Amino acid sequence: ATVTIKPTATSLLIKELKEPLRDRKKTKDIKHNGNLTVEQVLGVAKKMRSSSMAKEFKGTVKEILGTCRAIGCSVGGRSPQEWQNDIDTGDFVPEEPSD
Repeated sequence: ATVTIKPTATSLLIKELKEPLRDRKKTKDIKHNGNLTVEQVLGVAKKMRSSSMAKEFKGTVKEILGTCRAIGCSVGGRSPQEWQNDIDTGDFVPEEPSD
């Protein structure tokens, strides 16, 4: 049996933020105050799609936005919560990147 290790959504997002990894044992409650583009979030969602429990791609995007909120970064200058609300109301329909 072969074992493959996939990076977590958090580590992929922090990599997209281009912030250095920090030791969580030394500093508690690290907040990353960077800003990601919508394209970066969709790219991470595409990478995480296979391990997501969501039925549709938009559900995976909402999971990634929840992770953005947890680490404290914004998306396109807005809070991840606002993006999630836009998905719920149909104002934003995430399309899966084709590459």
